[in-house]
Amino acid sequence: MLGFLLRAAIVALGLWLATAWVPGLVIDGPATLLLAGVLLGVVNAVVRPILVLLTLPMTVLTLGLFLLVINAAMVALVAALLPGMHVAGFGTAFFTAVIVGLVSAVGSWFIGPRGKIEIIVRRG
Repeated sequence: MLGFLLRAAIVALGLWLATAWVPGLVIDGPATLLLAGVLLGVVNAVVRPILVLLTLPMTVLTLGLFLLVINAAMVALVAALLPGMHVAGFGTAFFTAVIVGLVSAVGSWFIGPRGKIEIIVRRG
């Protein structure tokens, strides 16, 4: 549970950066930002695998680039479900998904598979 909340906080950080960098993305307040991070984590855990399976031929045909479209659809779905989050269009959702994905990837380097912050010490 701690790992999920930590990852949701990282996603919220990515969403916060996206509100600063992507025009057309508006999140009303900090509570909405944290709720959007949690909701995006739930949507990515439940809905995204189904969409990836259904669109597998398109994903293979585009050499995996269609996954970016699926990620944008997940951001748009969260914006549709959450009243305090507003996305202007597909381009806004697309670039938001790219920023959140990059921030999540960097954040995941510091979180182990058990959801704990790992510090690697190199001796030698």
